Amino acid sequence: MKASLKLSSKLSSSLAVVLLLLSPAVNYAQRKGHATHKQTLSRADIKQAEARLSEWGFGRNGILAFQKYAGLKATGQLNRETTEAILNGSAPQPKDTGYKHVEVDLDRQILMVTDDEGAIKKILPVSTGSNKHYHEKGMSGLAYTPRGRFRIYAKVAGWRKSPLGMLYYPNYFSDGLAIHGNSSVPNTPESHGCIRVPNSAAIDLYKRLPVGTIVLIYDKEGFVSGKDWAEKTVGTKQ
Repeated sequence: MKASLKLSSKLSSSLAVVLLLLSPAVNYAQRKGHATHKQTLSRADIKQAEARLSEWGFGRNGILAFQKYAGLKATGQLNRETTEAILNGSAPQPKDTGYKHVEVDLDRQILMVTDDEGAIKKILPVSTGSNKHYHEKGMSGLAYTPRGRFRIYAKVAGWRKSPLGMLYYPNYFSDGLAIHGNSSVPNTPESHGCIRVPNSAAIDLYKRLPVGTIVLIYDKEGFVSGKDWAEKTVGTKQ
């Protein structure tokens, strides 16, 4: 009987120690859960983030475009991580300044339109060439978006049928490749070589890119400035 009581006493003591050790962990988990609950975005946070995106040139698809720019997971949803990045960040800057042009960052999959001074006025999400070989509609080739500097040389208002699909308000910059609207703009490079933008942004972009607009397309491997082209254009006008 005494042995049984001693065993029971030891078990009770052991149980008390285990509960004591677990208590901080339970309290921490409760505090952590409570803190996470408190991180819900407020209306003020949302309004401030949206205002800043608009100020920086991110339009209707601004959240997605910003996430691509900032290297965040591209969800198109305004979550805590994205909001903090916006509120703690600064306005995006172009590679080139001092003249009106378009920049396409292939690594980030975004397009930036600048004003006459080279300040960014519009930023859009894009999908460029997949760098894969394709065999479609009797055609084959490498789905590649060329790097370098180009000029818009032709434009078509409305829909244009191409050998590989329909283009919405295309702005041609190189050998039939265009910046154009498309109903499908994945977060990754998936086109045949053209630069796709959302259909909802195509008409406004079309109006911003007159024939002759300089287009700079680059990735982390290299960049070619268009400043000398811009200077020659100004010199010719004078």
